[in-house]
Amino acid sequence: MQKVFAMADTVLFDPSTLKFNEAGLIPAIAQDEETGEVLMMAWMNAQSIERTLDTGRVTYWSRSRRAFWFKGESSGHVQELVDFRVDCDRDCLLVVVKQTGPACHTNRRSCFYTAVRNDTEVELMSPME
Repeated sequence: MQKVFAMADTVLFDPSTLKFNEAGLIPAIAQDEETGEVLMMAWMNAQSIERTLDTGRVTYWSRSRRAFWFKGESSGHVQELVDFRVDCDRDCLLVVVKQTGPACHTNRRSCFYTAVRNDTEVELMSPME
């Protein structure tokens, strides 16, 4: 079990203290709460962070659609927020989630299903049925 340290002073979370890129986005890595497996990486902006924290359902910013992307909105493969973490440089987020179904749009458990081994790409997992 991970030990939790209390901060000396109470600090309220303020998304404006995060280091967003020039497009106003910050990378967010989704990790499965039970297995610790890295499921995916997507982008968040200040508003998607607020929606995620307010609802407990992970919401990203889709760069291609230029719109909020509520994970599982069309697929039903929802990510329920378990823990929301900020890295030491405040330029990357970790969302620990309870994942329903596959996390990847290719229907795989994780978006990280390809490894490079001995200069060859190896598929680590097949789509879920």
